[in-house]
Amino acid sequence: MQYKAPLRDIQFVMHELLDSESHYKTLPAFQEADRELMDSLFEMAASFAENELSPLNQSGDAEGCKFDNGKVTTPKGFKEAYKQYCELGFPALSAEEEFGGQNMPFSLSTVINEMVGTANWSFSMYPGLSHGAIQTIEHHGTDEQKQTYLEKMVTGEWSGTMCLTEAHAGSDLGIIRTKAEPNDDGTYSITGQKIFISAGEHDLTDNIIHIVLARLPGAPAGTKGISLFIVPKVLVNEDNSLGENNNVVCGSIEHKMGIKASATCVMNFDGAKGYLIGPENRGLQCMFTFMNVARIGTAVQGLTAAEYAFQGSLTYAKDRLAMRALSGAKAPEKVADPIIVHPAVRNMLLTEKAFAEGGRALVYYLSHFADTVAKGEGDDLKFADQMLSLLTPIAKAFLTETGLEAANHGVQVYGGHGFISEWGMEQNVRDTRIACLYEGTTEIQALDLLGRKVLGSQGKLLANFVKIIQTFCQEHKDNDEMGQFIRPLAKHVKEWGDLTSRIGMQATENPDAVGAAAVDYMYFSGYVTLAYLWARMALVAQTAIADGTGEKAFYDAKVKTAQFYFTKLLPRTTTYVQRISTGVEPYMSMDVDQFAF
Repeated sequence: MQYKAPLRDIQFVMHELLDSESHYKTLPAFQEADRELMDSLFEMAASFAENELSPLNQSGDAEGCKFDNGKVTTPKGFKEAYKQYCELGFPALSAEEEFGGQNMPFSLSTVINEMVGTANWSFSMYPGLSHGAIQTIEHHGTDEQKQTYLEKMVTGEWSGTMCLTEAHAGSDLGIIRTKAEPNDDGTYSITGQKIFISAGEHDLTDNIIHIVLARLPGAPAGTKGISLFIVPKVLVNEDNSLGENNNVVCGSIEHKMGIKASATCVMNFDGAKGYLIGPENRGLQCMFTFMNVARIGTAVQGLTAAEYAFQGSLTYAKDRLAMRALSGAKAPEKVADPIIVHPAVRNMLLTEKAFAEGGRALVYYLSHFADTVAKGEGDDLKFADQMLSLLTPIAKAFLTETGLEAANHGVQVYGGHGFISEWGMEQNVRDTRIACLYEGTTEIQALDLLGRKVLGSQGKLLANFVKIIQTFCQEHKDNDEMGQFIRPLAKHVKEWGDLTSRIGMQATENPDAVGAAAVDYMYFSGYVTLAYLWARMALVAQTAIADGTGEKAFYDAKVKTAQFYFTKLLPRTTTYVQRISTGVEPYMSMDVDQFAF
């Protein structure tokens, strides 16, 4: 499938819904980011994604990465595409000027990451984790570490990874075994094995800077005893030239369900030289800088899956002829009607569209708070940080799950043709399935949302967002055209608070109630969050139509998609409320031995 960047919808969200230019003016560091600059960046990224990356998507999947004696070769065309990606300045976009960056907002990078990722998610994995590694060194590194690594990472000449997972310890980082032994020169010898390391080894850059979690001798048990280290693939000399290879070797690459053009590596550290970053035994806290960026990036993958499925499905549904519409022939000059006339097909198309465009609004909305966290001050920064804490697990879990649903619809619209590799729909399912797993599974994100963020803050983080939604509802309650959105939104946001209180009461009697309710609560939260954004998008569209816009069809489609979301997708929340009301007993009543086969 040939990807086409949805520039008009990107502009709608960035300019009309979120008014990004005004947002940037509130942050002195970003005041140069005006609409003209934004649009020029979007167009440049669209051209690159459409013309360079999209043609490599299916060929890269078919070829995959090759592993030979510790070395990884990426598919044909990837090196040239990566070189062009760097020449366009995309790696440097949101990095600090001091180290060669352009100091642009994170939200602009997010837009570009969406286009790059939809065109070719496997490719996007190589530079994707570098952004988090750069931010970790920017925030927690010493001046010497910044001078040593950042400039070449910012330009893309070097890349970065995050090395957390071990074979016996997935998301439970408190039980990692990788060791860090102090050396006489102030460095550390890092020994251990990490698995599932995206872009841990490849042929796109001269050096790879690994950010590694490990334990110092005598460190406390659990997460309180983890430290963070910079471990370069190639050691860097005092003059910043490359020196000897470090004792870091890729042991193998995984044979995976999807993202086959992205190298997922087993990394062996055999007394590798490492450099402590941040305080001893505070590595996990430092790593959160990295993890939040990575989780927003994974939320983007859910959006890209829905967008890719929608584009492919829409093209196919307009061309494919099958049966006649039940209400009478719609294309009588043809042997059958295009399948887009059938309600069942339209249900799948509109679900894809609602999740893609709603997901875009949520990710961009979230990224604006990330801008403020990066460059804001005082109460604005504090509030943005709280909003980011609440919305990140919702975006990561909900958008990846709905992205997978949309990808499955993409296969279904194509019928049997969707099941074969020619059209790209089955690849989209395989590629996006990982998004529900890495950077914390859906279940872990749901526990983070309900347990740590909502109940852990005594409801304060949720109250911040609820107040925003309630204010919006109050402001537009007398708008007759908006009533179809405001009334159900107000009802659901009240129910959100009631549901939270109910779970809190259940948890006082049985702590397992939080785990039992978490995933259903996450889905409920996700649907209500998207309902708020769809209501806002409907308002913008209705206003444009009332003002006599020359793009009536575009704005009318926005309103109708919002209506579809509210009437056909938002009612799913009823099921989640019912499931939560049944409590923990249905899950826990059976003895382990009764799980027999």
